[in-house]
Amino acid sequence: MHIHRLEKIWIVFGISMLIVFLSVIGVSAFAMGMNPPTGHAHTIDPAKVDLTPPFDQPGLKKVGENEYEAVMTAFAFGYKPDKMEIPAGATVHFMITSKDVVHGFEIPGTNVNMMVLPGEVNHLTYKFDKPGSYLVLCNEYCGGAHEWMKTTIVVN
Repeated sequence: MHIHRLEKIWIVFGISMLIVFLSVIGVSAFAMGMNPPTGHAHTIDPAKVDLTPPFDQPGLKKVGENEYEAVMTAFAFGYKPDKMEIPAGATVHFMITSKDVVHGFEIPGTNVNMMVLPGEVNHLTYKFDKPGSYLVLCNEYCGGAHEWMKTTIVVN
């Protein structure tokens, strides 16, 4: 089999670039100590979500001047609490987990969007500047009545 001289050059060039790429990745990963983020990992037993503080009493709690903490749980076809009211301009620190399957947490029209895994405690902060009613939807298919899974945040 005969390989043309230009094909040989391109094969050598491609293999060389592959070696360079893998070397850079290897040096970055091992020599420079790059690791996946672990500082914010916070998990609880999904079977004991209802017994684990603060998820044993989900709801909205004022933590500062126009600042709130929303402790929420996602479960098959619903969220707890099912409705929250806050004043306009309030900053809400969401803390949410699931006790059964993977759920989504999305507020359409905002940049609030996260995946809620069983036992994984998720944190997200959002400032509600505009008054109105904000619908919170599950955007991860979680079962037969998934389309009915929602809650409401009312901003006065």
